[in-house]
Amino acid sequence: MNIGILGLGTVGGGVVNVLSKNQNEIFARTGEQINITHAAVKHLSEPRICADGDINITEDAFEVVNNPEVDVVLELIGGTTIAKELVVAAINNNKHVITANKALIATHGNELLTLAKEKNVHLLFEAAVAGGIPILKSLEQGLSANKIELVAGIINGTGNFILTEMRDKGRDFSDVLKEAQDLGYAEADPTFDVEGIDAAHKLAILASIAFGCELQMDKVSTEGISEISGEDVAFATELNYSIKHLGIAKKVDGELQMRVHPTLIPKTQLLANVDGVMNAVLVKGNAVGPTLYYGAGAGDEATASAVIADLVDIIKNTVSHDVLGWKSLTEIPNCDVNNIESVFYLRLLATDKPGALADITTTLAKHNISVESVIQKQIDAQNNAHIAIITNSVTTANLNAAITEIQSHEFIQEDVKIIHVENLD
Repeated sequence: MNIGILGLGTVGGGVVNVLSKNQNEIFARTGEQINITHAAVKHLSEPRICADGDINITEDAFEVVNNPEVDVVLELIGGTTIAKELVVAAINNNKHVITANKALIATHGNELLTLAKEKNVHLLFEAAVAGGIPILKSLEQGLSANKIELVAGIINGTGNFILTEMRDKGRDFSDVLKEAQDLGYAEADPTFDVEGIDAAHKLAILASIAFGCELQMDKVSTEGISEISGEDVAFATELNYSIKHLGIAKKVDGELQMRVHPTLIPKTQLLANVDGVMNAVLVKGNAVGPTLYYGAGAGDEATASAVIADLVDIIKNTVSHDVLGWKSLTEIPNCDVNNIESVFYLRLLATDKPGALADITTTLAKHNISVESVIQKQIDAQNNAHIAIITNSVTTANLNAAITEIQSHEFIQEDVKIIHVENLD
């Protein structure tokens, strides 16, 4: 089987290296010789991390997708413009396509998967979500006997690294972000990672496969971690929680919730202890119960492992042409974010005056919100009290109404910080 690779950067180079060092094992599994015959790169003169002596390399990616000798195209360049054009061209040329491009699948997957089915070729993307963790195959195959109740995960390693460092070493967000950029975990423009867009792409894919609906990236409620302070991390620790940036998808009363946001998780739960750049996804099925998938969410060979696993599936003909793994997709109404029920963490900065805390709790009670726990720190030099509150389970609409009223009090010195609290057991 002849392979054409679009992009010989981190992931593309990793694919070449893994195919080379594991060729005997892969041949023993497939009985097929895999040959990387063609590749496209941005600049021929740039150094590469893989041996490429036997590969025909060009700067024109369309030469690869239009080459009749190429059986499978690996799209590993990223983005949603030229990458989409190349994938469409490859599919129209009756070539199978494997991609690690979560943005492409999340935003254009419905169209591309329909086209692939019409052309009777495969468009596979295991590597698009959680790197080397075989989470999509687990949802499509290993858990196919289940009605999925919940998917919740740490699916962006950069954000997890930042929150881990803030918790363990008491560092500021901006300081850790700079280190993440220096280490190559975060891009020069870190917006996709720290504002939740990358995780939202992945969650949209997970939700569609788990619940059998079309990809709906525009319906994912998204919040990043850039506003998480060291004080939030310290309060969470004192309250026996850990702050994680979670993607959560679940059906409640027939409506689909898809949300990405910082979340306080009890320290005793497994996801709370997934640290550094590692990823983990919790899936609950009505037959199997909770299952947890843990591993490297990025990196050259970890991601290459997922790309090559898709390639092996194509060779062994073990995947169907069903869109997103379902014979037919269901239209599931989306839950209005205002109707989502959750426990919440609130952080307030209030002038220290008699009755201030009582006024806050009275206002919450007025909106049918009770206080499960509260911490008030020592008064600072500006005579302000630092307060953290954990509420009972309330709707977002109810909470927002209460917060609006609380912030109208003169003794409140800044906007109230609100973070979801989730018990995933």
